[in-house]
Amino acid sequence: MDSGPMSVDSSAMDAPAPSKSTADEPKYGGHSRFELELELVQSLANPLYLNYLASRKFLTNPAFVAYLDYLQYWTRPPYLKYLTHPTASLKMLQLLQQEKFRQDIMSPDLAQAMMVEGVRAAVEWHREA
Repeated sequence: MDSGPMSVDSSAMDAPAPSKSTADEPKYGGHSRFELELELVQSLANPLYLNYLASRKFLTNPAFVAYLDYLQYWTRPPYLKYLTHPTASLKMLQLLQQEKFRQDIMSPDLAQAMMVEGVRAAVEWHREA
C-alpha cells in the first residue's frame, strides 16, 4: 500500500486502547495514536475545518474516507467519554459518511451557515440553562 500522506495503514485498523501511554507504544510526533485520533475527531466539529479538508481533496480520497469510517469507534464507550464536544464531533463524523455531504461541505457558504447555526444553538442553550 502507498505510504503517502493520504494513505491508510490497514494493519493498524483496530481502535487504539484508551489507556495511559506505555513506553513501548509507538509515537507520532511525540503523541500516541489515541491522542492524534482524539484530536482529529474533535476537530471535525468545526465546519470551517471540514471545508478546508474538502478544498484540499481529502474528502474525495478513498483512503481518507475509509479512515473516517474507521473513526466511528469514537461513538462507543469507552472512547466517547474522552470527547470534549461529543454531539458536534460525532454529528459531523456521521455526516461525513455521506458522499453528498462530503461534496456539499466544499461550499464556503455551507460551512459559514453551519458555523452561524452552531453559535445560534449555543446561545439558545445558554439562555435556557
